[in-house]
Amino acid sequence: MQTPTSPRTNDTKSETKAGKPDTSVPKLVFYGAPMSSATPVLHALHELDVPFEHVLVDITKGEQHTDAFRALNPNAKVPTLVVDGTPMFEAAAILQWLGDRLGVSRGLWFGFDDPKRLEAVAWTTWAYVTPGAMLQRLNWSRGERVDPSLHHAPTAAHALAELDRHVAILDARLAGRTASVGDAALVGDHFTLVDLAVGSMITYGTYCGLSVEAYPHVKAWLARFHARPAFARAWS
Repeated sequence: MQTPTSPRTNDTKSETKAGKPDTSVPKLVFYGAPMSSATPVLHALHELDVPFEHVLVDITKGEQHTDAFRALNPNAKVPTLVVDGTPMFEAAAILQWLGDRLGVSRGLWFGFDDPKRLEAVAWTTWAYVTPGAMLQRLNWSRGERVDPSLHHAPTAAHALAELDRHVAILDARLAGRTASVGDAALVGDHFTLVDLAVGSMITYGTYCGLSVEAYPHVKAWLARFHARPAFARAWS
């Protein structure tokens, strides 16, 4: 793993807020790996358009298991976000903190006195503990990087069926909101980090064999999510 001052650290002008720096933003050092569970956090940082240092962790070489990284994240996984010197981990926790600390003023989250924040926390948590958990089960039961002796076709089939049920829940939610807010968002009347969190889990699902073709509202919502410029920057 490289330190934030190493050549592999991405700290370019393209990752800073346009114009004068926002002095209200804490110093952020983001540790991640390409196309990993860290990707939604990288996407969120780009959506928020705040300055951050980006440290690449080569998980194929086991850099997440070094003493230096474990000092930041004892779970030895990405993502990790260091905020003014204090580390935090777990993508769902980081996304909700980013929303509370930086998203409200940018229209990407909801304030503590806004009832919609209750829905925002519920849906972002749901994304990780419900479809996210099934994605983990699906990957373990048939993933290419998992020991084939651990593969289990019935478990994989059950996980896909559960993921399909989760997409149906989303489709019903979006269908009930389309008429009132146009291009439907899960919470509120425009894209927020809620859509990012849930959309990320469904995107991962499509990479693993989940289909959204039978769910027109989810299909359209996911297409809008994938068309966002920050999505291309984070997920490419």
